Amino acid sequence: MPKIEDVARHAGVAPSTVSYVLSGKRAISEETRQRVLRSVRVLGYQPHAGARALASNRSNVVALVIPLRSGMHVPVIMQFAISVVTAARQFDHDVLLLTQDEGVKGLQRVAGTALVDAIIVMDVELQDQRVPVLRELQRPSVLIGFPDDAEGLTCIDLDFAATGAVCLQHLADLGHRRVALIGSPPEVYKRETGFATRLADGFKLAASRAKVAATVHPCEATPLAAHAVVATLLRDHPDLTAVVVHNEAVVEPLLAAFANAGRSVPDDLSVVAVCPDELAERAHPGLTSVAIPAEEIGRQAVNLLMTKLNGGLVPDDTLLQPRLVRRASTSKPRK
Repeated sequence: MPKIEDVARHAGVAPSTVSYVLSGKRAISEETRQRVLRSVRVLGYQPHAGARALASNRSNVVALVIPLRSGMHVPVIMQFAISVVTAARQFDHDVLLLTQDEGVKGLQRVAGTALVDAIIVMDVELQDQRVPVLRELQRPSVLIGFPDDAEGLTCIDLDFAATGAVCLQHLADLGHRRVALIGSPPEVYKRETGFATRLADGFKLAASRAKVAATVHPCEATPLAAHAVVATLLRDHPDLTAVVVHNEAVVEPLLAAFANAGRSVPDDLSVVAVCPDELAERAHPGLTSVAIPAEEIGRQAVNLLMTKLNGGLVPDDTLLQPRLVRRASTSKPRK
């Protein structure tokens, strides 16, 4: 079983430096901290959790608040959760997953105990009632998402407004003049969940600038709802030549519904999806897409949180820019 002295020797630092890195009791340069953590992983060093917590007055636990509300696509949420757990373990922290929709009371309950050192909050709404509480908590926090008023908070997310704009602009550049956004379930927009609302706003703003006729259509995450949205779109907008899909759960049912309606992709209809690369690549034809970088966001959220926990400075806002990958599902519209 490796000892702290073995880690120090492997990392080329003093044993006290290893202790400071693991306890967070002193500020250590990022380069040294990463070197020590790398040695910890390589050697498989396991500090005594009880002694570490006692010495540092910390639990070495991070709370991840993900209220599982209606309209949320659980597989995407779990990508974020897995990323946060994996990144936290690199800092020798465990993750307490909170999935009940307890709102303000849930935050106050967790922060009022010694259960956790810091908090990551997801499913952020534009007018999120948890924001004032987060500003007052004595524990560091990071939001994956942006409320309308983010002053005094640390937030990170994909730039969803830019994502909606990039998808629309790609289709406009190809010559499409009637485009629809098939979006998240209605209850997600009703709650004014930040990611869905901002993507729709970015889509509409880009359409206005490009002089493209554009509409937004919320869609429940069921095949029946997907077929109903397709029927409505083709009835109300027979000149439709392209769609953007921001609802991973219904990507495949939507493609099937358009095919059943006689619309071939991309000859009759171009499709852009906001979805994982795996889903875009296995579709037929392969879908032009923007992936949500859940792994990167989760990792960076933990890095920000640990920096704050150790007294370091972090940017208030971190927006990851969208990357559109063109595949076979988009082309110029037929004349």
